[in-house]
Amino acid sequence: MNKGLGNKHTIHSRHQHLTWDKATPAALSVAPGETVTFEEIDAVMGQIAPDSGSDVITNLDFARVNPVAGPVYVDGAEPGDALKVTLLDFNPSGWAWTAIVPGFGLLADDFPEAALHIWNCDKAFAEPAAMGDFARVPLKPFCGTTGVAHAEPGGHSTIPPYKSGGNMDIRDLSLGVDLYLPVQVEGALFSIGDPHCAQGDGEVCGTAIESPMGVTAKLDLVKGENLKFPRFETPGPVSRHLDAKGYEVTTGIGPDLMEASQNAVRGMIERLAKTKGLGADQAYMLCSVCADLRISEIVDQPNWVVSCYLPNIVFE
Repeated sequence: MNKGLGNKHTIHSRHQHLTWDKATPAALSVAPGETVTFEEIDAVMGQIAPDSGSDVITNLDFARVNPVAGPVYVDGAEPGDALKVTLLDFNPSGWAWTAIVPGFGLLADDFPEAALHIWNCDKAFAEPAAMGDFARVPLKPFCGTTGVAHAEPGGHSTIPPYKSGGNMDIRDLSLGVDLYLPVQVEGALFSIGDPHCAQGDGEVCGTAIESPMGVTAKLDLVKGENLKFPRFETPGPVSRHLDAKGYEVTTGIGPDLMEASQNAVRGMIERLAKTKGLGADQAYMLCSVCADLRISEIVDQPNWVVSCYLPNIVFE
């Protein structure tokens, strides 16, 4: 591994990998409290471009989907510690994409055909991004995949989340938030990927506003934290960019949380068709990038309630 000088380091775009594996050589090592800039990370490794059409989704090579950049060896990290990760800055590309990928997403059976929307995104994230002439989505960048290597040997896919982090897709893990990851191996072996400009809780169609970009993170260490799963702390409110105009809400109710979630989203898609004239594909992708799925009730068995909150501000 290469030891950087000073307290700022860079991970280059060539240091991307597609499995969590403690045998992957570290790209560099850092001391606790130092920062690392991860150069342009791309969730599909260049397979989608600003001029792409929906045919590119049908032909995606899934062996090149959801890479992470790293790993970074953190001096002194050992099992039982927590790695504290704080995102400090993004280096945006100015464009993004959202797609319906056949066979993937909460309503995969309802949407068997590929669809793609290309976004133009304000590089300061200050202005909403437009979906056609019918919706403008406020931006809140974060990385969908943030994690450390597994204690178990061998390669583990970067697609699902794990107790060590990974593809958690928590939209509130944005700038200034402190994320704590359970260290499982010596040095932690931290990696990050899947940058988003915005996402709704649930990422229901399987993609957010996906955008190639760089990210800078500070890596610190909490000795003996003994976390079983990741946790995080936010420095303030997390939804002010969406709250101002209220919400349209649909629900799903039943004995199965997955089916209730599906029905809540189906209800919102139907609502958007009725009130806004949106096609089903457009409504599904819009829900994925800005609607929040919430478990509203999980104690009054045998039925549970899941609600889908769509912010009215996107139609202002």
